Amino acid sequence: MAVQTLTYIFVGLTFGLYIAIALWSRARSTTDFYVAGGGVNPVVNGMATAADWMSAASFISMAGIIAFMGRDGAVYLLGWTGGYVLLALLLAPYLRKFGQFTVPDFIGERYYSRAARVVAVVCLIFISFTYIAGQMRGVGIVFSRFLEVDIATGVVIGMGIVFIYAVLGGMKGITYTQAAQYCVLIFAYMVPAIFISLLVSGSPIPQLGFGGTMADGSGRAVLETLDGILLDLGFGAYTDGAKSNIDVFAITAALMIGTAGLPHVIVRFFTVPKVSDARRSAGWALMFIAILYTTAPAVAVFARINFVESVNEKAYDETPAWFRNWEDIGLVAWQDKNDDGRLQYRAGAPFSGAPSFGETRGESGERLITNATTETANEVYVDRDIIVLANPEIAALPNWVIALVAAGGLAAALSTAAGLLLVISAAVSHDLLKKTFSPNLSERQELLYARVAIAVALGLAGLFGIYPPAFVAQVVAFAFGLAAASLFPAILLGVFSKRMNKEGAIAGMVVGLVFTFSYIVYFKFVSPGSNTAAHWLFGISPEGIGFIGAALNFAVAGVVARLTAPPPGAVQDLVDDIRLPSGAGVAHDHG
Repeated sequence: MAVQTLTYIFVGLTFGLYIAIALWSRARSTTDFYVAGGGVNPVVNGMATAADWMSAASFISMAGIIAFMGRDGAVYLLGWTGGYVLLALLLAPYLRKFGQFTVPDFIGERYYSRAARVVAVVCLIFISFTYIAGQMRGVGIVFSRFLEVDIATGVVIGMGIVFIYAVLGGMKGITYTQAAQYCVLIFAYMVPAIFISLLVSGSPIPQLGFGGTMADGSGRAVLETLDGILLDLGFGAYTDGAKSNIDVFAITAALMIGTAGLPHVIVRFFTVPKVSDARRSAGWALMFIAILYTTAPAVAVFARINFVESVNEKAYDETPAWFRNWEDIGLVAWQDKNDDGRLQYRAGAPFSGAPSFGETRGESGERLITNATTETANEVYVDRDIIVLANPEIAALPNWVIALVAAGGLAAALSTAAGLLLVISAAVSHDLLKKTFSPNLSERQELLYARVAIAVALGLAGLFGIYPPAFVAQVVAFAFGLAAASLFPAILLGVFSKRMNKEGAIAGMVVGLVFTFSYIVYFKFVSPGSNTAAHWLFGISPEGIGFIGAALNFAVAGVVARLTAPPPGAVQDLVDDIRLPSGAGVAHDHG
């Protein structure tokens, strides 16, 4: 059966499942809509948290960025994994014990201030929209390739599906949908990984194949083989890093503390009955996440080897079908610079500036890169975000595996997009309207406004997906930087510092957010030509600047808090209560 037919079947079945779950678990109250009634089983919540956490960046882009960056790409793996551990151990149980609906809820109550709540909402919206751009981009890529529509149409289709189950089900529907999506995405990720590990290394366990020897009988280690291939083509060794130690540290730290400040992950710990269940669900989620995260480096290495071997030095009419399939949607391209009719994959950019693809083909059959550069010998352009999706095709796996990966990529992107939309919705309807500007709203009106907010947020997210600022993983890294610089310090100090007051928290959040956002915008949009280590502050890239933003947040918050009045006694008692170790019982509700 053809790949497209199988994709329609797999995607149709999974989408039908998601919508059926949303209908079955439809939210009928604000508690259902915001925190699934607070009665989710820890194992189910662990699956939902893993799906919420493992976005398109994890499923689609992370292995791709590791495949092309080599050791430098490991910062994403280390930062995201370490960040989840930090969140699970340091913050989740305390926030669950506090017993509110949202992160701005916690900040508004803890810092006894409407202004603090509004600032937290603004930070949350900045973070969530930056993050959701990567998810919608991932949805568009999957649809454009496997359903043969353009990326913009793919984004619109994904928006429609998310709208149905997010608006109908709220957190209750999203939770059970995400548990199903985890099952789909992890099966879709592991099946081709196991197949390809067998082909490349002879081992059915990708993690062992990654550190094993090639199955071709050469006796060479897999990593040694890849290093040799890349050095022959003019690239640096895969196992060597080009980034400075300070930038590696800053990116890893920004991703870690940014993870602990991500509102759509934090809110998952509000959906379980007890504080002890929050701890258990965090443990389950870590186990579920580890399955994919320990597999990603192996997928990256196998994909890079297979990619080079399948295209380099091949005549265009000898290239496998997958190359032309991805070329048709502009995510792979070739420019025959030396007129020899063969693809020369080498180090260096194949084009100048951003990629621009012509509608005509050259004499050798290639789709022309209209701004090809003669500065490098490289003739091949490949978008990093296609590597996991194209991997089964590159390895010539069965069509059903290719279709399965498409369904898995959609599950990863849609699960996180739904969680982010719900966070935005709750911030607008609950924190801005109900708790700040319109306290007399009825529950029915609040629920209506929550659903309207999802619709508006989804429309804006779709635009970000159609016009993304960077690769999926990079876009998501910016979101983590913003979270690290704004929400994480306020949450951490709110739990562990009785002296931190509203003035300090507000000043810290504003300074951290403005600094980090301005730095990213300047180097990525205002002056992209100066986006080099020579121009970066302390040699730290935009992906890692959230670490400096967080340090500024802590410093400003501490100074301002010391210069202003301490929090009221009731608030200090609340902090003591949150930290009491008696958290195995039912959570208190201070709101």
